Amino acid sequence: MNHRTAAFAAAYALFRAAADHADHWGQSDFDAQCKGATDDAPVEYKHEDGTVTTVGTSGGRRACLHHVLQYSATQGLVLVAGTRVLGIRLHPAAVAAALAVSGLTHYAADRRVPQGLLQRLAKATGKERFYKLSDFGMNGAYCLDQSWHHSWETLAALIATVKADER
Repeated sequence: MNHRTAAFAAAYALFRAAADHADHWGQSDFDAQCKGATDDAPVEYKHEDGTVTTVGTSGGRRACLHHVLQYSATQGLVLVAGTRVLGIRLHPAAVAAALAVSGLTHYAADRRVPQGLLQRLAKATGKERFYKLSDFGMNGAYCLDQSWHHSWETLAALIATVKADER
């Protein structure tokens, strides 16, 4: 196996592990509940102390941005630390570009406003019924969301390993 192939495999594994952690364990409940809020479809968020906050478009955008910044920071830290341990040197501009691709596409999918990007793509590709599935232990929107992220993380890993070198 050549160095670029190994660098890509490592970068993808690191991106994926970091993303899974950041998307599930790292994401705050507030961000998860409110990131799709709009003025037309507000979210009533009940805090642990019983108070309720109504979140509209502005708050939904902030919640999604907060999540994506935490998500991207986690991916960046794991990617840089992991490749350093593995003896892979990544070009800083390639890492920045990879994190931008992952973060921007994550925001686009996770904003999840009614008739948002993923729902429109599902409809255009004949997957709308799957997108709306929430039975039999399945949630189609979640499955398509994760597939979207995995696909873009593959591209991000390819970008991150441009000019990769051994330490």
